[in-house]
Amino acid sequence: MFKVPERLDFNKTKCFSVKERHNLVRIDNMARLDDPYVEFKGKEMDLLAAALLKAKETGAKATCFFGAHVIKCGLSRYIIAMLEQGIIDSVASNGAGSIHDFELAYLGGTSEDVPTAIEDGSFGMWEETGAWMNEAIKEGYKKGMGYGQALFEYARKSPSKFPYLQDCVFYRAYEMGKSATYHVTIGTDIIHQHPSADFAALGGASGADFAVFTKNLSGIENGVHMNIGSSVTGPEVFLKALSINRNQGNTLFKITTANFDIVPLGDYRSKVTYDDFEYYYRPRKNVINRPTSRGGLGLYLEGKHETTIPTLYNRTAVKRA
Repeated sequence: MFKVPERLDFNKTKCFSVKERHNLVRIDNMARLDDPYVEFKGKEMDLLAAALLKAKETGAKATCFFGAHVIKCGLSRYIIAMLEQGIIDSVASNGAGSIHDFELAYLGGTSEDVPTAIEDGSFGMWEETGAWMNEAIKEGYKKGMGYGQALFEYARKSPSKFPYLQDCVFYRAYEMGKSATYHVTIGTDIIHQHPSADFAALGGASGADFAVFTKNLSGIENGVHMNIGSSVTGPEVFLKALSINRNQGNTLFKITTANFDIVPLGDYRSKVTYDDFEYYYRPRKNVINRPTSRGGLGLYLEGKHETTIPTLYNRTAVKRA
């Protein structure tokens, strides 16, 4: 006879107000477009900048999947500026990327000190973040929205809750008529710890965003896809969305792909086997090598986000007086 395994009751989880939390990243210490930076130099940056400029000139699309550390490094304004200038046409991230962006928008700060918070079980147990994000996702999903659009609509209808929307990636993207999609793994994000989490809505809304992401990808023939600092989710989502496009007849062979990270790969185009560490590094196979096996160009930019992203922006942006 079938017996349902015993489950932990998440309703007993204690939450705390985020207003008392110390935040490592704040609106006042985020990078500004005119801040000095160390320029990233190399042929990969030259080739990527040229591909992005050509895509913009010809109308081909440029998509970008970034990991949460892009937000945690205080680089949101660069992503927003590249969307504004048409350097990139859509953005995507994992669940953590949405959470840090959401917290900066309403709180002006994000990123707690995990090593100390995990000791007493307070890590991630933030009432406002969990309650508001889960409410936004549930409300939006009921109306047929994806995860990113649901967050945008929630913030748009409650602007008094969100004093920092000008520096919010998902808000500014949808405000421009572009999209920010979020691709979650159940159990990886702090809002999944909150008693109000609706896992059917979380999965359904993220699934809707996967369809949006896949549609966005359909326009990158002669264009660009960038994976910035996502070592698992971004490469896996990209490869599946690429496969769907090719399955439906949209070959997408003339593409430039670029992975940004700090992992030393050496000759990243050489063949690797099961015996090599690099074989198990997902971005190498799923972003750089496999998608360009029948044409196109795969690039790897090895460097810190604080160096590579400002350099990319300054190499491709139209400077305003």
